[in-house]
Formats: sequence, structure tokens, C-alpha cells
Amino acid sequence: MPKQLMIIWHSRTDAARQMALAAESGAQAIAAELNAESELLIRLCAADTVEADDLLAADGLIFVAPENLGALSGAMKECLDRNYYPVLDRLNGRPYAAIITAGSDGTGAQRQLERICTGWRLNQVAATLIVPMAAQTPEAILAPKTVPQEWLTHGATVGGTLAALLL
Repeated sequence: MPKQLMIIWHSRTDAARQMALAAESGAQAIAAELNAESELLIRLCAADTVEADDLLAADGLIFVAPENLGALSGAMKECLDRNYYPVLDRLNGRPYAAIITAGSDGTGAQRQLERICTGWRLNQVAATLIVPMAAQTPEAILAPKTVPQEWLTHGATVGGTLAALLL
């Protein structure tokens, strides 16, 4: 059975989706570098589609979401709320990483996500990556985003890290 890396994402303005795709690309690159493509199944899943069985099937997890109003985006939080108790004490020790896209801060969403992952007893294997999109006005916050290549590269590193640990 191949190891399964699940990348769970939610995005309103496309920045978090771009980061999820970058993490997927980084994981694929490491699997290819190790000649282990058949040994790693990478699942890119929108947060609103994730169920407890999906989480239980994953050997490693990457959460990618925006910070909205100082907290984790509603769709990601709802995903975690919906699945929290069905998987409690059943994910212990699995590696995870997180990517937060934010206007400038991101630490509120980071704290919230890390606290939930601590409750699940997941093993954080990389520091949470906070991607500052420098959006400060209502128009800029709501506008579609293009993530700079530098940050996409960091996202790919997160995906590659998880893939390497699983392989």
C-alpha cells in the first residue's frame, strides 16, 4: 500500500489553493527524486469534502487555509469541527504541517489550527508557514490573489518535507 499524504485546503481568494498546489508539487517532486512515485498517494481535498474516513486513511496531513478576521477560515474550521470527535485518539502521532495565507499576520489562525492538531495528538514536523499577502483594504482583501513565486517555493518545501518523511 502506498503512503497517503492528504492536503486539505480552503480558499476564498485563491491564495491558499495556490499554496496547496505548491505543496502537492513539492511532494510529487520528492517522490520522483526518490523514484517512489508509486509509493506515495497525494490527495488534494477541499475542506468541505473531507470526512473522518479520509483523515483516518491519511498517513500525513497538510492543512492550507486563509486567516479571516484573525481566525481560521470558516470552511476549514467547520471541517475540523465536523471531524474532530470521530477521529479523536485515532490520528495520534501522524505527521502534519500547516500553511496559512494572511493579509499580514496569520498568527490567530496558526494558534487555532495548532491547538486542534495538538488535541488530535498530531506530530507537527515543520513550522507553520504564514504567507503574508499584504492585503489591508477591503478591496485588496477580497480581490483574487497571485502568490509570489518565493512563497510558492516555500509551500513546495512543506509538501516535500512531508513526502520525504512518509517515504
